[in-house]
Amino acid sequence: MSITLQRTALAITFGALGPALFGAGAALAAPPPAVAPARGAQGWPEQPGEPQPTPNVVFVEVRPTPVQPGYLVGIRASCRDNSIPATVVSDAFGRVQVHSQRGELTASAEVRERTRPGNYRVKLECPDGATASTMLQVVKSMKPSPGPRTGFGGAGGANLTGLLVPGGLALTIAGATVGIIAARRPRGAARG
Repeated sequence: MSITLQRTALAITFGALGPALFGAGAALAAPPPAVAPARGAQGWPEQPGEPQPTPNVVFVEVRPTPVQPGYLVGIRASCRDNSIPATVVSDAFGRVQVHSQRGELTASAEVRERTRPGNYRVKLECPDGATASTMLQVVKSMKPSPGPRTGFGGAGGANLTGLLVPGGLALTIAGATVGIIAARRPRGAARG
């Protein structure tokens, strides 16, 4: 009895797939449904890997930090309703209005020239009364980063003066040796 059930199941499976496998039932096979791309807040397709703000999350971020007086910082924020501008306030740069861009609130601000080094509070004030804050570190001066150490490139910040003298000496000795050998070689010798 189990053999009969297996043959019946096989016949049903082959019967459903058989015409499609041999081309006779190609017209009966329905194409897969088209999937519409996901739409962002402005109706445009969302870019893969682009972080999307979480609705109803209130936050504020300032970059770069630390920063020197007189330099610009970027402000990224979110209120419950990002279609309405909000205000960001700090003793480091004053009062700035952030506007909606790609579903978030953004702006840039210049840290005042006379701002003393220290940590400054940056406060977001949303139109509905919600607030968020973060800290901005202002420093007198910043030491430049030497860059990644990827070899003998100039951007690596490696100290190569220890290699210059021995390398130059080795090249001078090699050049002198080749010159002496060439000078001793007879000029009229047959070349083979």
